[in-house]
Amino acid sequence: AYGALLPPSALEIPAHGWVNLHFSLLPAWRGAAPVQHSLMAGDEITGASTFLIEEGLDSGPVYGTVTELIRPTDTSGDLLTRLAFAGAGLLAATMDGIEDGSLKAVPQPAEGVTLAPKITVEDARVDWSAPALRVDRVVRGCTPAPGAWTTFRGERLKLIQVAPVPQRSDLAPGALAVGKNDVRVGTGSYAVELLWVQAQGKKPMRAADWARGARIAEGETLGG
Repeated sequence: AYGALLPPSALEIPAHGWVNLHFSLLPAWRGAAPVQHSLMAGDEITGASTFLIEEGLDSGPVYGTVTELIRPTDTSGDLLTRLAFAGAGLLAATMDGIEDGSLKAVPQPAEGVTLAPKITVEDARVDWSAPALRVDRVVRGCTPAPGAWTTFRGERLKLIQVAPVPQRSDLAPGALAVGKNDVRVGTGSYAVELLWVQAQGKKPMRAADWARGARIAEGETLGG
């Protein structure tokens, strides 16, 4: 991804202008991290757009779009892979249409504009007081990069995969409950199960294996 605006002098070079492939259904999610923000917002559908670059940020007229359903377990890596494949076909068709004159760009509507700035490391820090579904979306949206995380015993713990457990829970936000084969964490609603984690300086592992190795004591929490 190109993270800067082109100057007017550069925009004037090509006879037909610059065409860009953007991984959202514009005007939604203009910016550097459209896929991550779409997942974190809980969108059920996204897509890719080809558009004519102008001075504004991803605001130029659109040549074409392709849609992609977001699956319940999609990470940003999963979704980017599918969008790259679908987007390649869209971009090729767009270039063909521009060349033969059959395709004209359509201005983006003024309504429905949302922004998708770059996800920072701090953005990827999990807030355990948020609802379980929000925690899951942050983890999936930040995987593989920059990687969702929390802290445990003062060190960073990367969260690779979690799963909401939609049933009543008495766990306080961030509180850990370690079972024989599972590890659950309290949130602002119901608990989430930790499936895969990566402790600082360690390889990714199943959360149950991490918990056994860490010998988690009753009352210990994440994010404290």
